Amino acid sequence: MVVCVSNFFRQLRKRDGGTERRVCVLVLGDIGRSPRMQYHALSLSKHGYSVTLVGFRDTKPHQDILRDEKIRISPIEEVKGCRVGPRIVTYVTKVLLQSLQLLHVLMKMELQSHILMQNPPGLPGIAVASLVCGLRGTRFVIDWHNYGYTIMALSHGPRHPVVRLATWYEHFFGPLATHHLCVTGEMKDDLQRNWGIKATTLYDKPASIFRETPPTLRHQLFIRLANTHPEFQPRGSERCDGEVERTIFSSRDLASDTVTLTPGRPALLVSSTSWTEDEDFSILLKALEEYDGFIRGGASLPALVCAITGKGPQKEHYRKMIDRLRLEHVKICTPWLEAEDYPVLLGSADLGVCLHKSSSGLDLPMKVVDMFGCCLPVCAVHFNCLHELVKHEENGLVFRDSQELAQQLKDLLSGFPSSEGRLGSFRRNLRTSRGQRWDDNWDQNVLPLIAPTP
Repeated sequence: MVVCVSNFFRQLRKRDGGTERRVCVLVLGDIGRSPRMQYHALSLSKHGYSVTLVGFRDTKPHQDILRDEKIRISPIEEVKGCRVGPRIVTYVTKVLLQSLQLLHVLMKMELQSHILMQNPPGLPGIAVASLVCGLRGTRFVIDWHNYGYTIMALSHGPRHPVVRLATWYEHFFGPLATHHLCVTGEMKDDLQRNWGIKATTLYDKPASIFRETPPTLRHQLFIRLANTHPEFQPRGSERCDGEVERTIFSSRDLASDTVTLTPGRPALLVSSTSWTEDEDFSILLKALEEYDGFIRGGASLPALVCAITGKGPQKEHYRKMIDRLRLEHVKICTPWLEAEDYPVLLGSADLGVCLHKSSSGLDLPMKVVDMFGCCLPVCAVHFNCLHELVKHEENGLVFRDSQELAQQLKDLLSGFPSSEGRLGSFRRNLRTSRGQRWDDNWDQNVLPLIAPTP
């Protein structure tokens, strides 16, 4: 019996010549909406690693992921749990079934040198990955984006039994990993102080695809969006009269193929969201109502088109709020964009808005990182460590409520589309202060943790 068990564990840990060049990147969420984990996979592939990317396939990942021969996607299904009986039964059965599915996927794959996992979501992933790594001699790396229990507390309250269990779970299993990454300096300090975890700070940095969009690509995107969203269609004229192809923002001369921005065009305001509890979009909607009132009151301001991208559980709730608004000079749409179109939209916009309010006060919104990569100034709602990213009056503005945001929109868009004024100044600051991109940042902070020791 002892010999059989010994042989079993020996087989589980049996390494070959390729083991040290294989890494599993794990996210218990939608791969297509997990950009940081996609970037990890691409960086590993760039350095010659074979990557197994495990996660849900709800939306299409970036084309670079799909085209990369060294990256293989191993999809898992989101388990719903038993839908009969109390909610606690549903939750427990969901966790158990998800655990068994994930255990099966991780145990049957070729032996990996590392499992690199995003947290949150970490239930039951951290426990299952810890077990598999212990059984197979694989090194476990957790990339801390936030704390899962703080997100659960937004909807259940901090004293709810499930939240208390989640708090214990993260504090017990989290420190078992071999290495730890985190997204801010303040989170690094908190992990060290309150968890006994020594982490490496890997700030989110924009990938090279995030840049200012040239006029032709901008117009092509506007044309595609105009097919499904009337907010992008031109006012009072045909989209194409045989000589000129138009959107509300741009026009293309068909003879010369020259693209120009439309005089008197509205400003394009962009926000992106996962439509979750840590983003209160009523703040933006109230601010847009006030902005519309400024124009109706005689203020010389441009009309606005506000595009809010993303998918998530509260989208329909806010869609109903949007439908009830009666705005004359502001139009709001909620498109879902392919991964390739999202950076093009950010690079075409005039101003970004971020409503992310960290549940822990320790993480930073990646959407702002992407916006800054496109040299897009941002208005962002205040929370504890936001100053690590948004520099007030330098690359954007920080607000605390809808009135303050409305006033910022009014101030920044006065004189639009002139590049003079504060909005133009912020954009110029972003152009001149571009820091590291993702690749250099990853090579400096993550590669030393993954690369085998000589």
